[in-house]
This record gives sequence, C-alpha cells and structure tokens, in this order.
Amino acid sequence: MALNPKMANWHGRTVWLVGASTGIGRATASALHQQGAQVVVSARSADALNAFADAHVGAVALPLDVTDAAAVKAAAGALVAKGPLDCVVYCAGHYHAMDAMHMDLSDLLRHNEINYLGALYLLDAVVPHLLAQPVDRHTGQRGHISLMGSVAGYRGLPNSLAYGPTKAALINLAETLYLDLATRGVGVSLINPGFVDTPLTRQNQFKMPALISPEQASLEILTGWARGEFEIHFPKRFTRWMKVLQLLPYAAFFAATRRLKHT
Repeated sequence: MALNPKMANWHGRTVWLVGASTGIGRATASALHQQGAQVVVSARSADALNAFADAHVGAVALPLDVTDAAAVKAAAGALVAKGPLDCVVYCAGHYHAMDAMHMDLSDLLRHNEINYLGALYLLDAVVPHLLAQPVDRHTGQRGHISLMGSVAGYRGLPNSLAYGPTKAALINLAETLYLDLATRGVGVSLINPGFVDTPLTRQNQFKMPALISPEQASLEILTGWARGEFEIHFPKRFTRWMKVLQLLPYAAFFAATRRLKHT
C-alpha cells in the first residue's frame, strides 16, 4: 500500500542528500543524477564532494558539518533561495561497535550528535520551507523527507550499544513526522537497510549476512520511492527475519539474540 505519493520521475527535481560523500548516500546521489535529478551533496569532506561533482555534471557540492546547527540552517536557507527542494535525504552516519563492558561516553555522544541530532538540525532548517512551498502539480506534494535508519534500530542487539539507540530514535522520529506532515503535503519515508558494504560496516569483525553493495541499496531506495512506500527496508531476505525478531516476546528475543552473539 502506497503511503506517500509515488516518486518515479526525477527529471529536473532538486534533491539534497546530507551525508553523501561515501556509501549509500553517494550511491543514491549518483543514481538520482542518472535519473535526471538536480543533486546537491553534503558532507564534511569537501574533497569527496568535489570529486563527486566533477564526475556528475551539474551536481552541486555543499560541504557541511551536520553537528553545526547554524551551518545546517544557513545551507538550507541558501538552497531554498534558489528554488524549491523536492526531496531532502538525511543519510549522515557514525558507527563503532560497542558493548556495556567497553563503554566510551565520548563516542556514545558522537553517535548521538551525527546520527540523531544532525537529523533534528536538518529538520528544523527545512520543514518550515517545505511546508511553505507550493504543491507540485505532478506529485501532489510540497516536498519529501527521507531519513536513513537501520534494522539495528528495530530492537536492542549485541555490540549496538552506541549505534542502535540512535537508529531507534530515527525510526520513531520518522513515524511521528509522517503523522504530522503527510496530510500537509510533505511526504516522509524511512530507509532501514540491513548490511551494506560501506566504510562503516567494514569495521565489523563478523560475516555480515545478505551483504549488498551501495549501488544495490540505492536501487532499492529508488524503487521504494517509486512505490510510495513509507518504510523502505532491504535486502528482504534479511530484513524480514529482523521483523520477526521485532514480534518476539522478550524471553524468546533475548534467547535468540544471545545465540546470535555466540555464533
């Protein structure tokens, strides 16, 4: 069932991807560019963004630190001054495996700053503009917001003390945003990947089940937008099992995850 207007025609659409220097964000920006979108890419690494813009004619590099609320607001203001934003994607992320026996408060806070607070800074900067934009006669909406969650946010998992709670917060945030904004012409979608081969996941010391490439992930995302989905999760052969874990009572869930931890 489509919960958002279907977004399949990207020609001439302006899409701002925050966290697009590597991984899923970069691959999605590239896929959108191939579909004719006017792509704006942001991240801290100006060199990586400029390399992307050099390889994708017409793309705009906009270096940005998502933990700087004033800078995020200034960047959003500069973009909307040039015209409407059709889609804003928050895919900035930070990840280190952590458990309670090796708690690192500074890194816990760093996860929160990048994965969650950065999303709040972006929303604070763009939501008023999106609500003020005219309704597009082709899509029937004023704009669209997409947040990059993770199946790690479904439930508490081993070694996810720092990362998982930030993604759980994003999932809850996206659900609430949808309730608030969908009836006002602003679409909201939630992207929950499984394991994708990125610089972040390459830190893992275990075999990652159903691992896919960033390019495969980007195709899943564009397909989800084209179908008007609220939650875009992939690859299904893995994420469907994660959804089963969501339904288990605590005794069964803890037993299952303890077995996973020791395999």
